[in-house]
Amino acid sequence: MSAGEAAAGPADAAPAPAGTAARDTYTPSARRLERERFKRARARRATAVAACSTLITGAVLFLAVVNSPGWPRTRETFLDGHYAREALPKVLEGLWLNLRLLVVCGAAVLVLGLLIAVARTLRGPVFFPLRALATAYTDFFRGLPLVICLLMVVFGVPALRLQGVTTDPVLLGGTALVLTYSAYVAEVFRAGIESVHPSQRAAARSLGLTARQTLRFVILPQAVRRVVPPLLNDLVSLQKDTGLVSIAGAVDAVYAAQIVSSKSFNYTPYVVAGLIFVALTIPMTRFTDWVTARTDRRRAQGGIV
Repeated sequence: MSAGEAAAGPADAAPAPAGTAARDTYTPSARRLERERFKRARARRATAVAACSTLITGAVLFLAVVNSPGWPRTRETFLDGHYAREALPKVLEGLWLNLRLLVVCGAAVLVLGLLIAVARTLRGPVFFPLRALATAYTDFFRGLPLVICLLMVVFGVPALRLQGVTTDPVLLGGTALVLTYSAYVAEVFRAGIESVHPSQRAAARSLGLTARQTLRFVILPQAVRRVVPPLLNDLVSLQKDTGLVSIAGAVDAVYAAQIVSSKSFNYTPYVVAGLIFVALTIPMTRFTDWVTARTDRRRAQGGIV
């Protein structure tokens, strides 16, 4: 390579992207630095105030409880470490039944609730009997207390002595849960379906889609996305109410706590079971809050039709 080519090499190099020099030499103004320092100081002050107020409130509540006249007896009856250690393995063993009920009943509730919601939104006079039955179903089971529904299914179905019908308390209790929660979930799905603007249906029909295709490919996808947060809230409630199958005699976490408590007349096992349910519910609740906030942000940005 000649000397001229070597001298021309650096000069012929690709120029730096526009704005690179400006970015390298950028220095925030004093006013901006002062504003950022103020924001950081305000955030630290708010965090400190929140922490102090929380500690003070917790200390006041703790002192009010431990200084109450009946605290020693209450601690012995509800917060005994010996009975808690004794009950924990049996409660966890019964919790496995609650988790299985949650998975199976949750899936059944979603499917049945969606079918009922679709039945209630069908158009045309020919579907009036189906709409009437779906409406009667939701009105009845939404108004019937879950405990009464459990008692009716668990004790009423075996009393009929029908051939081929199970008498297993777990299956009957799960059936009662599905019957009740399907009515609530159906109304959630129906609200989502009716929230889709009529122009979506009209546009789909103008493109040549049938009523069935419009419902399947246009209406339902939008409706399901909109009702995910309330559906998760219903699943949180279902997770707690699976403990009611103990009424039928199924040995779940609650009934296991009852068995241990009946031997010692100490209620600490119930507290253990309750804390385990709370520990399971909190993550799902926080996940529901996150999904709700994410959906709201996407809707505000125009990401959800």
